[in-house]
Amino acid sequence: MSSSPHRVLSPGRRLSVVQTLGPLRRGPGDPTVLRDGTRWWMTTRMPSGSATLLLDQVAPDLVEASAWGPGAEERLAALEPLLGSHRPEPHFVDAHPHVADAMRRHPGLSVPATGRVLEALVPAVLEQKVLGVDAFAAWRRLVLAHGDPAPGPVPDRMRVLPTAERWAALPSWEWHRAGVDPQRYRTAQRCVRVAAQLERLAAAGDLDAFYRGLRSIPGVGIWTAAEVGSRALGDADAVPFGDYHLGHLVGVGLLGRRLPVDDHAAIGEALEPYRPERFVAVRLLQLSPHVVLERRGARMARVDHRRL
Repeated sequence: MSSSPHRVLSPGRRLSVVQTLGPLRRGPGDPTVLRDGTRWWMTTRMPSGSATLLLDQVAPDLVEASAWGPGAEERLAALEPLLGSHRPEPHFVDAHPHVADAMRRHPGLSVPATGRVLEALVPAVLEQKVLGVDAFAAWRRLVLAHGDPAPGPVPDRMRVLPTAERWAALPSWEWHRAGVDPQRYRTAQRCVRVAAQLERLAAAGDLDAFYRGLRSIPGVGIWTAAEVGSRALGDADAVPFGDYHLGHLVGVGLLGRRLPVDDHAAIGEALEPYRPERFVAVRLLQLSPHVVLERRGARMARVDHRRL
């Protein structure tokens, strides 16, 4: 590979690149994130410019990182929050056996903080009220068609997501061609037009103020805000209330019975012992082999919005 900025991260505790950064990947065909064995590729837009980051987990407590592009140095300088290595490993006293077992199975799990709001917000809007497979396909089509080639010696078809200005300039038919319905298109447009303000709010470090600003955008609710907080801001307590699978995951995982997806009070009560790291508890339940999501029964129907 060509010469590039390089860092070795060894924080003195276990790390898990794959489990920590796993939520950043929007489906197996995501053009911005790629897993290659122990190596993890991702693209980003830092304030200093676009960048490609390559992470290689060479030992449980050692990660080697290389980066390319105008934003390479800036991305490498923020590895600690990206991998959550600046915070202690999750440890819950008197955790439910399913949570405790998942902690043992997945040492080094943390909550990422990419610092890049738009990169979490646009795909989260695309995932509102549709099946994940359809949202992932829309994200892939949009980024492949309108993103920039990733800098560096990257795998084929990797792209850097469009700038906020480029997102805002895309006509409605380009979103429709990608499979995005008018409601999600309008929400995405509102978001990208205030992207600079959102990034400034995030950089200020006041989570409450950021969430107030984000949720003031019509079409952005508690679920979308939590999806952004748990990826861009490292919010370990960002519960995705309203997620289609959350009632089953928390109910079956912690209580032995499914909870209604809209019963936020019951879900919140079950998760209360894990505050202020409720998202970590949810993530561990997602990784637990003892909590299997239902494959039968009622589910959302697939809708190809490109044909409407």
